[in-house]
Amino acid sequence: MNVVPEPLPGGPALARGFMDHDEKAAKFYGGHFQPLQNKRQRAAWLDESASVRADRGRLTEVLRAYNAKYNNHEAVRLSLDLLERPETLVVAGGQQSGLFTGPLLVVYKAVTAILAAKEASRELGRPVVPLFWIAGEDHDWDEVNHTYVLNRSGEIAKLKIEAPETGRSSVSHIEVDGENWEPPLRQLEELLQESEFKAGMLELVQAAARKGSMCAAFAEIMGALFGKFGLVLLDSADPALRRLEQPFFRSLITGNETLEDAYHKMASELKAEGFQLQADVAEGGANLFYIHEGARLLLIRKDGVFTDRKGTISFSREELLDLLDRYPERFSNNVLTRPLMQDYLLPVLATVLGQGEISYWGITGWAFEQMGLQMPLIVPRMSFTIVEGTLHKHMEKYGLTFGDVLEGLEEKKRRWLEAQDELELGRRFDEVKASFAAMYDPLIEQIGTVQAGLIKLGGSNKEKILDQISFLQGKVQDAMAKQSEAALRQWERIERSLMPLGRLQERVYSIVYYLNRYGLTWLDGLMELPADYSGTHRIIYM
Repeated sequence: MNVVPEPLPGGPALARGFMDHDEKAAKFYGGHFQPLQNKRQRAAWLDESASVRADRGRLTEVLRAYNAKYNNHEAVRLSLDLLERPETLVVAGGQQSGLFTGPLLVVYKAVTAILAAKEASRELGRPVVPLFWIAGEDHDWDEVNHTYVLNRSGEIAKLKIEAPETGRSSVSHIEVDGENWEPPLRQLEELLQESEFKAGMLELVQAAARKGSMCAAFAEIMGALFGKFGLVLLDSADPALRRLEQPFFRSLITGNETLEDAYHKMASELKAEGFQLQADVAEGGANLFYIHEGARLLLIRKDGVFTDRKGTISFSREELLDLLDRYPERFSNNVLTRPLMQDYLLPVLATVLGQGEISYWGITGWAFEQMGLQMPLIVPRMSFTIVEGTLHKHMEKYGLTFGDVLEGLEEKKRRWLEAQDELELGRRFDEVKASFAAMYDPLIEQIGTVQAGLIKLGGSNKEKILDQISFLQGKVQDAMAKQSEAALRQWERIERSLMPLGRLQERVYSIVYYLNRYGLTWLDGLMELPADYSGTHRIIYM
C-alpha cells in the first residue's frame, strides 16, 4: 500500500479549527492527543479522580459477559484483565451499529482507537486499552439498516434489511429473524464478484446474522475483525451496563437545570466566536431519553415536570428518580450527555471522533465540569480513500487527480470527449451552421420585399434547416461517444469508486467489498500503516 496525504477542503469550522491547532477553537476542548505532555496530564487527572467513576470491577464484569458472547478472543480477555487494574486507561471510539458494519469510516474509527491506544501505552509506560462504544441505544433504524457495495459491473448497489415495525425502539432491542436477514445476505452473494476470499467473508456475515439483532450482528463482525488486536466492545444499551450507570443518571436528573445551563453557556460562547452549532441545545431540554412501552422518548422539562414533546408521559423529579431506582434500563443518554456517561464509566485518556462529532463535543465543555469531570483528549479519526490498482491506472491514463474527482468529473469528461474528435467535426458543424445563417439571412430579407409574410416563413424554414443540421451533429456525437464507450465506463468507475453518490467513499461503502477482494490480510495491512492523528485525509493506492 502506498499512502499519500490529501487534505480535504471544507468541513465544520470548529472541527477544522481544532485540528489546525487554532487557539480560538482549541479552548473548547480537553486537548490534542499528540503532545506527550497532554497525555501525562490527562493520565494524572484520571488517577486522582478515580473515585468519581464507576467501579472498575463491576464494569469489567459487565464487559466480560458481553465480549464473551460476541468478541471472545484471547487478546480481548487480556485487555479486560488489564482494564480491571487501576493504572489502565482507555482510548474509546464509537458508532451506531450498521448493516455489515456500515460505512468504512466505522472500521477506520476502530483502527484509530487501536493504534492510538498502542502508542499511548508505549509513551506513558502503562496499559492503555482500545474500546469501541456501540451506540445500541440509538433508535434511528432507517439510518443503520442499509449499506452499499460496488457490484460485479462496477455499479453502486444498496443492501437493505427490513424488520418488523420498529417504532422508536433502540436498535439493540430490535430483533431481526432469519427471514429478514435472508434477502441482504443473498443479494450480497449475488452482487460481489467471485474471489478466493468470498466464501470466508460470506461465512462471517452469515454467522453474524444468526445472532439476531443488528447490534449483535455488528458486534460479531467487529469482534471477528478486531478482536485479535484486543479491541473491547461495549453496547450502550446493555441492561447490565444500565445498572452500573444508575448513579450517574441520578446526577443528570438532580442537576438537570444546571446541566442545561452549562450547555447553553457553551453554545453561546461558540456562537459568539462565530462557530455554528452541530447539535441542538433546546430550551428546557433534559438531554435524556426515557423508554416507554418500547418507544425511546426524548425528555424535556415543562411546567415543573419531565415530559416528552407530545405529552405521552409526565413525571415529577421524584417520580423519575423512583423509576430510575426500579427500572434503570428505561433510561438512556442523548448526543450531549453520552460523552459525560462515557467518561463516568471509563478512564478515558482520549476519544476518537470524526469532524461532526468534534464539533458537537465542543458544546459539552462546561457540562463536564459541572459533573465533576474533565473532557478527554481528542483523537481525530483517521480518514482514507482507497484507490485500487486498475483504477489508479485509469486515473493516470486520463490525467486525473483525486482533487479532480472531488470537484466532479463532468466538465473534464466533456473536454476529454471533445479532444477525441480528431476530425474536428464539432467545430466544422458549428461553422456550417454559422455560414448557412450568414448566407440565408440576407435572402430572407430580400424575399420580404416580394411579400412581407415571407419573412416569417423564411425564418421558420431557416430554423428547420438548422435543426436538421443539429440533428445530424447529435447523431455524429452519439456515434463518437459509442466509440469511446469503454473509456466512458472507466470514467464512471473512477467516480463511483472514489466519490459514490457524491460523497466520500468512506461514508458510503462497506468493508465487505474489500474483504471479498483482498481478504482479512488487507485489514492487517491497514493496521500497519503509519498512524496520523491530525485528521488529514489520506489516499491508499493499492
